[in-house]
Amino acid sequence: MLVAVAHYRFRLGAVAAFWIAYVLTRPLGASFGDWLSQSAANGGLGWGTTITSLVFLGAILMLVAGMALVGRSSTKNA
Repeated sequence: MLVAVAHYRFRLGAVAAFWIAYVLTRPLGASFGDWLSQSAANGGLGWGTTITSLVFLGAILMLVAGMALVGRSSTKNA
């Protein structure tokens, strides 16, 4: 959130904002992926790497499709 505020309020460049947000959130995503894929004996859910990858792929595809639809509808109204 602080990166977004710095970008919109204080005019932090888009490239710098992206990389700062990426570096700050990358460990959280990796930890979440590890938790999903590791066995229950190791404290995870035991989905394995294939299922975890498919779940992340599905989430990414839904986000991209949603953003494409929102972008398409906003250009029609412009």
